[in-house]
Amino acid sequence: MVQRTDPPIHHPPETRGSKWGIVLLVAFGAAVASIFTACDNSKNAVAPVHPETLDPTLVAQGKTIFRFNTFGDETYWTDTLHMNSVVQSGVSPKTALAVGLKVDMDTLPPAVVSAIQAGQVNLDDPATTVTLLKLGAVVGVEGKVQTVNGKDSLVSLGITCAFCHSTVDNAFAPGIGHRLDGWPNHDLNVGAIVALSPAVPAALKAILNSWGPGKYDPRTNFDGKNIPAVIPPAYGLNGVAKEIYTGDDTVSYWNAYVAVTQMHGHGVFRDPRLGINVSNGTDVVTPLLPALREYQFSLAVPKPAAGVVDAAAAARGQALFDGAARCSTCHVGTLFTDINSGRLHTAQEVGQDPGYAARSVTGRYRTTPLRGLLQHAPYFHDGSAATLSAVVDHYDTLMSLRLTAQQKSDLVAYLSTL
Repeated sequence: MVQRTDPPIHHPPETRGSKWGIVLLVAFGAAVASIFTACDNSKNAVAPVHPETLDPTLVAQGKTIFRFNTFGDETYWTDTLHMNSVVQSGVSPKTALAVGLKVDMDTLPPAVVSAIQAGQVNLDDPATTVTLLKLGAVVGVEGKVQTVNGKDSLVSLGITCAFCHSTVDNAFAPGIGHRLDGWPNHDLNVGAIVALSPAVPAALKAILNSWGPGKYDPRTNFDGKNIPAVIPPAYGLNGVAKEIYTGDDTVSYWNAYVAVTQMHGHGVFRDPRLGINVSNGTDVVTPLLPALREYQFSLAVPKPAAGVVDAAAAARGQALFDGAARCSTCHVGTLFTDINSGRLHTAQEVGQDPGYAARSVTGRYRTTPLRGLLQHAPYFHDGSAATLSAVVDHYDTLMSLRLTAQQKSDLVAYLSTL
């Protein structure tokens, strides 16, 4: 078994205060479909990393952590944000679905399923949402429900990794279906959800409400800026050396950052490179990182359904990818990224705004591993390319490729198979 550990950085504190004093939630990992070029050979080159053989026991443990472990963040979402009261008093199932929350149909008892199908469940009543939380049916949200004087009361609420990084297949109805772990929830309006809290200052509410579905800014609580990024998939990470759009560090580094500084779980995260020093109670995060990472590495890349992509066009597109379009200059190997060789790219080289990268450890952008591209539009860190065609057009212009319309179509067909 190939073994590699991804410890979070714990250095002597160099604290940066939170401008807002409100710690938000963020997405794990990072990914975006792009065709990066003009490589930069980093002085901090890393040795090649290869996909690991996974431990089934750790994978099973990690699945439970990913889906259900809040790392004790109820002390934030309940005690600070009072989201349990917000949900109890005003979030009906229709509202919850409208802001992108998902329902796991496999947790619903047959009687409940039948009642929903018969129109006998009031989807405009917040009490129904509390019942769904009691059943453990709301993906990525853990609620503790107690019955007081014959009425269910939501006494605490927390979130898990699945909040942003799982969705459902809509098998039962829009927003209700079987879980799809690792798929980014691009319907989820994280900002609008957090902004419901009476504890969030008005200025921060304005930022949160500006993000829209499928986006989140993991640095706002530290620098007060507003540069949201697209929630990325958490699948296809096995063998990728550095995570997030800017290649700051390993998967476990980012998991720790998210769990402690964004979900506000109980743990410690320190990175003097960013001036971050957060300590929140007894550390329950660090011991769970190996299993969490193992489960993330097990998440398979979704493939398009048979017949969705024209095979002949895709074959022509692959030749372009490796040839005239010059995509494989940086999207190298089976993982389609040069990050494992320690390469990063300036914003100018890849035609992106430098603002997001400037807030990171590296100040540059990572070549994104290409995987499951049809499943996670929009593309680029800021979602500025709505389709794969827009991605191809971006690089056709940036690199003066002068591809024909047919060549662009063929290249999109190949990208759609990845």
